[in-house]
Amino acid sequence: MGFGLTEVGPNLFSLHQDDAIRKIGSIGRTNFYVETKLLDAHGHEAGPNEAGELCLRGPVVTPGYWRDPEATAKAIPDGWFRTGDLLRRDEDDYFFVMDRIKNMYISGGENVYPTEIERFLLTFPGVSEVAVVGVADARWGEVGKAFIVTKGPAISPDELLAYCAGSLARFKVPKYVELVAELPKNDTGKINKKVLKASV
Repeated sequence: MGFGLTEVGPNLFSLHQDDAIRKIGSIGRTNFYVETKLLDAHGHEAGPNEAGELCLRGPVVTPGYWRDPEATAKAIPDGWFRTGDLLRRDEDDYFFVMDRIKNMYISGGENVYPTEIERFLLTFPGVSEVAVVGVADARWGEVGKAFIVTKGPAISPDELLAYCAGSLARFKVPKYVELVAELPKNDTGKINKKVLKASV
């Protein structure tokens, strides 16, 4: 598994083949040519197994955005590049990608990472694509809505909700499921969650 950014480049982390099973799901440890730290929502360094924004520093990190000092100041306020990615680091310094900060939502005071729910739903037979977004809710603040593309025999939203309820924490189970023919994509082929949120 690899991890990289346009502003920094690829191969920021390395996972030895001997650790692929022991640390399943990890992108590995930081490579020698870049410094990393994870900052929580209050700007403090996250502890072991706590989610935080990945911040990078080193010679491979861009010095800024071309002719855009405002964007540069926002992304690199103190010499550390803010990636917008939420990661956690375990007690052995192995990193795990949680989600993008902009995708996370808070339901009943709990942080919910849509990527986790999407990966789980993709294990349901016949589900080919999934996108989960947070939508406003009067009781919980936000709840999840899953947009799902299926293939093969018909699948009902109730089946998918029951599948989630059987394995996920209650606050992670989407409140809504909408079956769609396709998911909107941007120019790079990534699912456009802005369009999905706007459609709710």
